[in-house]
Amino acid sequence: MPTLDPPYEIEFLHAFAGYGIELEYMIVDRATMRAKPIADVLLHDETGEVVNEVAHGDIAWSNELVRHVVELKTNGPAPTLDGLGERFHRDLVTINRRLETEGACLLPGAAHPLFEPDRETVLWPFGQNEIYAAYDRIFGCRGHGWSNLQSMHINLPFATDEEFTRLHAAIRVALPLIPALSAASPYLDGRFGGWLDNRLRFYRDNQKAVPAISGRVVPEPVTSIEDYHARILLPMYDAVKPLDPDGVLNDDWLNSRGAIARFERRTLEIRIIDLQEAPSIDLAIAEAVVALVRVFYDGRVGFDDQQAVATEALSTLLFDCAARGPEAVIDDAGIAALYRVEPGTRAADALARLLERGWLGDDASGRIALLLEHGPLAARLYRALGDAPSERELVDACTELAACLAENRPYRS
Repeated sequence: MPTLDPPYEIEFLHAFAGYGIELEYMIVDRATMRAKPIADVLLHDETGEVVNEVAHGDIAWSNELVRHVVELKTNGPAPTLDGLGERFHRDLVTINRRLETEGACLLPGAAHPLFEPDRETVLWPFGQNEIYAAYDRIFGCRGHGWSNLQSMHINLPFATDEEFTRLHAAIRVALPLIPALSAASPYLDGRFGGWLDNRLRFYRDNQKAVPAISGRVVPEPVTSIEDYHARILLPMYDAVKPLDPDGVLNDDWLNSRGAIARFERRTLEIRIIDLQEAPSIDLAIAEAVVALVRVFYDGRVGFDDQQAVATEALSTLLFDCAARGPEAVIDDAGIAALYRVEPGTRAADALARLLERGWLGDDASGRIALLLEHGPLAARLYRALGDAPSERELVDACTELAACLAENRPYRS
């Protein structure tokens, strides 16, 4: 358990004093749009040796579980979210320029619609990859839930036990509506997967062999860091121990709830957000999510009211939003009261009211208003392609999404 009294030379950021953003992208062949496992061509030091991470000023590039994915992230906490969309885009342009010599480019979106995990998965083979090997041995990583899930993570700092508890409570009740804005994974195996956010469905079921790892995805309410360890982490470590007797996975990142504590950097990490078609959209969603979390953190809705809402009810709404997006309905009276709407309100209408009220930030770029008017990326793709598009139509859609990323613009169906 981390100490609550760190050495005097370590200064942790207070809540909302900094932000960490992580964006994951698939590398694909420019002509065919099929996955291309060459992330190592981007990740090497000055001697040419492949490494897990390289820094480019205030943005870092790093590897992921599979060789066809590269992650871009803030290189340490950013003091503000303003301008980060453009900053990420500059590095994405640089990466695409490097990949061009390999006949490749980056593909946005949360799941590749034509990816064949049994055939195309190549795990990251470089460096000390004992953790990846352990995951593969225990869970089998050749599936959509491991090798075809691209997301945005938001890291929010805390400096004290009280900040941790308030921030955890706020994030917990903000999670369920997020997929109604961010769903971006409607197609798998060449057809509509039944949900607008299939990535979140696979995220939920990925590690069901050890249910304690993900719980209900929405985390349980906790009253302190010590309580978090007792209620969430220790039961998870005990549950996985028979499958991992050497304790390779015995760390807080094993937790697969939709928001997890990362104690080594004193942040809470939100993990359920689908990657969008352009960083301008990713960062607009990040700004809206952070604004909503701050509403709850600042006490405009009482802490006790947040803690009282059942995890099962929050989880039910989260996965209804993942499946149906803006058409999901808020049936639970306690959740409706948190959002200041009536039971029976559609997620789209609840979000519109939150935006009008200023709970999603000021939306200076109008990106959130665009998502509310036209739907999340998954809904726009579904309107364009329907239930069973041809392979050619899906390749063309991927080509258009790659262009959206290159030009930092929204996809319009």
